[in-house]
Amino acid sequence: MTAAAPAFEVFFDGECPLCRREIRMVKRLDRRGRVLCTDIKAPGFDASPLGLSHDDLMARIHGRLPDGELVEGVEVFRRMYSAISPSAFGPLVALTRLPPLSWALDAGYRWFAKNRLRLTGRCTDETCEVP
Repeated sequence: MTAAAPAFEVFFDGECPLCRREIRMVKRLDRRGRVLCTDIKAPGFDASPLGLSHDDLMARIHGRLPDGELVEGVEVFRRMYSAISPSAFGPLVALTRLPPLSWALDAGYRWFAKNRLRLTGRCTDETCEVP
């Protein structure tokens, strides 16, 4: 019996402690190997085949569907957890698509993505603008 092909690929920052924690949890939950987790900070990682720059990938989380379509932001989490278990996470994912919850989640994620390096203590002169 061969393993099923991943239903979703997530591109994550392997140097981000919050991102690593989320990915560890995803790997524990993903018993069927439906999510491929790709560390954009791994040596040799090249963003160019995606049509994105490394800075694009660092600015917000991205994922890729089997047909090559890219998604970003909160939609990545929806797709990732749906791939792990539609029956377990499907109802929760559906709730996250309802306004005004979807708007709040999108706004919250945009704020987090903009401040992620600062929140995780990884600001440098090159990575965080001085206000």
